[in-house]
Amino acid sequence: MNDVKVDKQELINIVEKNRDAHRAIFEEALEGYKKVAVRQLEAHIERIDRGDLIDVYFRVPVPEDHTDDYDRVLTMLAMSVDNTIEIDQQAFASYVMDDWNWKKQFLTTNSSYSQTANMALKKV
Repeated sequence: MNDVKVDKQELINIVEKNRDAHRAIFEEALEGYKKVAVRQLEAHIERIDRGDLIDVYFRVPVPEDHTDDYDRVLTMLAMSVDNTIEIDQQAFASYVMDDWNWKKQFLTTNSSYSQTANMALKKV
């Protein structure tokens, strides 16, 4: 089976639920990111205040957010005049199973800051 017809409202409900879970991970990661970045900046400031002459640089990866991908799908569904939507395997994997081509990278990056992402990454 390559394509499947699904009820539009049911698909909207699933994509909204997946988007909300995705966004919650991003927001958790964003809070963790802020704490890590501030802690590293403060450590550099303390060393400089002590008189250490140091090269100041660090790398704190920014959390990934793909909420726009979910919103794009939801907008397309909202604009569709059909009550039944035909989707292929790849769209089904993304929209229903929440298995996007960027999912592993999203979880990997955000797992540094989010316990929820860290637990989800272990399941991938």
